[in-house]
Amino acid sequence: MASTDPIKVGLLCSKTGTTSLLEMSQWRGSVQAIEEINERGGINGRELIAVHYDPASNPTAFRDLAERLILKDGVRVIFGGYTSTSRKAMLPVVEKYNRLLVYSQQYEGFEYSDNIIYSGASPNQNGVQLADFMTETFGARVYMIGSRYVYPYECNRTMQELLLQHPEGAILGERYLSLEARREQFTEVVADMRKKAPDWIFSTVIGKTVPYLYEAYMEAGFDPTRMPIASLNTSETEILAMRNGAGSGHFTAAPYFQSVDTPENHAALIRHQARFGPAQPLDMNWESAYYQMHMFAKAFEVAGSDEISAIMPQLLGAEFAAPQGRVRIDPVNHHMALYPRVGRANADGQFSVLRESKFAVPPDPYMTRQTLGDWVTKLSTREY
Repeated sequence: MASTDPIKVGLLCSKTGTTSLLEMSQWRGSVQAIEEINERGGINGRELIAVHYDPASNPTAFRDLAERLILKDGVRVIFGGYTSTSRKAMLPVVEKYNRLLVYSQQYEGFEYSDNIIYSGASPNQNGVQLADFMTETFGARVYMIGSRYVYPYECNRTMQELLLQHPEGAILGERYLSLEARREQFTEVVADMRKKAPDWIFSTVIGKTVPYLYEAYMEAGFDPTRMPIASLNTSETEILAMRNGAGSGHFTAAPYFQSVDTPENHAALIRHQARFGPAQPLDMNWESAYYQMHMFAKAFEVAGSDEISAIMPQLLGAEFAAPQGRVRIDPVNHHMALYPRVGRANADGQFSVLRESKFAVPPDPYMTRQTLGDWVTKLSTREY
């Protein structure tokens, strides 16, 4: 006899701490998807429910709570994690107990696990495109600023390799600040930027300190039409948190922006606004969490179980009409085929899409084939 018991998934999204704004965006994506799944009858008639804990942006808490979800709550699949540090803290736990972690955040690449699905952008799906656009438009003399942990270090290493392929490529400065850095520390770095006068600034600053950088830039009187900030992670959520429109005119490369013009995105936006209010923005973190929950539900329907041996064959190679476009899980490396885009933040706090891929770009998380100007990742250009 078929079970009618609810299906439980783990959800580790921080309500507090340095990355809570972004992780609550992931939470909204997961919750929205779960509610949509249950409204259409659940999974094979069974309700999908999330067991949610707040890791407070603390990697150690992510590790401990992942183990609690597995051992105490009987969960087989965990969704969550924003920083790479949190993912690396959970990785040995899911491998030890042979459970599945769905990590819905763009990251630095150069990782694989049989127990993880990586649903955010790989560096060949945002970094290459950003480097192409920025060097063509502004130049290749760059100042790098990031938060002090693994993702910014690795992202900057990859970006440096791309930039130095350019005949005028140069790294004029490289600074890292704590995830708990104070506003005045960014003012000091911006003063150094003035001395170095780069063509553009590459930011891998993360979490609550992102607005500090953009606000310090604005207070210094810099002009984004001449020396902008470009990022792979600054989203609509951080733009909304900035004072006095400090994000306007700056650039982000990502597979998803709220302004993406697809029927799936328009429909999801309407449902999101009805559920969470019109003032709450959508961003890349929401979108990847949203579509991965739907992909999990579809895989479970076929597999009839969330045991990793049963559900993983249904996930690998699976496709889904996500808000960004039709995405696919690569069956070899567990990463996603996605639609790279480059956007410029506007005065409304949204991104105007300047370049975008017409086709899903396969993931190359180890950057084995990517070079500056590679035709595989070249984007169609809109008027700039």
